[in-house]
Amino acid sequence: MLCSRLALAALALCLTGAAPEKVTATIDNFSFSPGEITVAPGTTVTWENRDDIPHTVTGADTPHLFKSDPLDTGDHFSYRFDHAGRFAYFCSLHAHMQGVVVVQ
Repeated sequence: MLCSRLALAALALCLTGAAPEKVTATIDNFSFSPGEITVAPGTTVTWENRDDIPHTVTGADTPHLFKSDPLDTGDHFSYRFDHAGRFAYFCSLHAHMQGVVVVQ
């Protein structure tokens, strides 16, 4: 079963000619950058904390679609967005820090 799934995934990659996207955002000076990220379905977004204090990346929906542990300086958190939509997020330690991922 696993082999057939891998074969199908490899075939899909060959047919589309593209690997899933990866996008990086940063956390610095109490802000997410970029503040709005537009990606295709299947894209993994990774946030890196470059600030000198901990922050989180927390989906604004309830229940949270994604929620990181507190990220120390240099820590990363990744989430794969598989479905179209607009996904707001914030830092649960500093609620004024907000961003959005648009999947289309």
